[in-house]
Amino acid sequence: MVQTLTAPETTAFGDGRELPPRMRGARGRSRLLRLARRPGFVLASVLVAFVIVAAFAPTLFTDYEPYATAPAERLRAPSGAHLFGTDDVGRDLWTRTLYGADLTVKAALLAIAIGLGAGLLLGVVSGFLGGVLDALIMRVVDVQLAIPGLLLALSIVTALGFGTIPVAIAVGVGTIPGFARTTRAEVLRVKTLPYVEAARSGGGSWPRVLIRHVLPNSWGPVLALAVVDFGAAIIAVAALSFLGFGAAPPEAEWGSLVAAGRNFLVTAPWVSLLPGALVALTVLALNHIAQTMREVRR
Repeated sequence: MVQTLTAPETTAFGDGRELPPRMRGARGRSRLLRLARRPGFVLASVLVAFVIVAAFAPTLFTDYEPYATAPAERLRAPSGAHLFGTDDVGRDLWTRTLYGADLTVKAALLAIAIGLGAGLLLGVVSGFLGGVLDALIMRVVDVQLAIPGLLLALSIVTALGFGTIPVAIAVGVGTIPGFARTTRAEVLRVKTLPYVEAARSGGGSWPRVLIRHVLPNSWGPVLALAVVDFGAAIIAVAALSFLGFGAAPPEAEWGSLVAAGRNFLVTAPWVSLLPGALVALTVLALNHIAQTMREVRR
């Protein structure tokens, strides 16, 4: 499981007084400038942006058809005509990797949306209301944390059936505890700050205080965790696809592309290694972005 990230308060003074909107805007612009001055962060952001754009519009980066076979071009090495070479039936591997991003990245985004939505709701309810409900929710979360993530995902996929959507749901369910615990911890911290108590004393209703003060000041660590978990979700989706639980052939997914090249690791290693390298670089870039965001918030 991904470790919970924490960060200091960003929209309040150290004594708990809330920053004026103008100061918050200036601080936000300052952070953006600090991020833009870090070459590693910029390169990582460009790579992630490329992968996301390729997932939604792969035709921008290739003219080949992902399912068009060409036996005469079988297992060609990477070249100008085929950036990643070709597979065992002559399909352009660069094209299939881009179209594989379509299914893999979208499945990971759906998984994060499920985990973030459910985890945010559970964390806010648990941290804000407290009491017996807090204890009950956290015990359920602890039980889920005790189950290995891959085992839980395999169980859910087996129950729902194979395919990209069941895989996304299975991975998303596994990310809920991390979001729930992170959100709960931040809500517990923020709701005791003086400006929250002042807003409540001034006649603000609990829903208004929650939406206006608590949630905006609890969002930073949850967002950083979402970026990290996005990378973890990509790996989990690719792993399930590698095991054969994803989309059926000839649909391309990053995991299935790596699995398809296992029989050619000696004669044509690029069939597995190049799609696998793109997966690894994407996940490393997401981790670097999350870590940099955490450092800038300090």
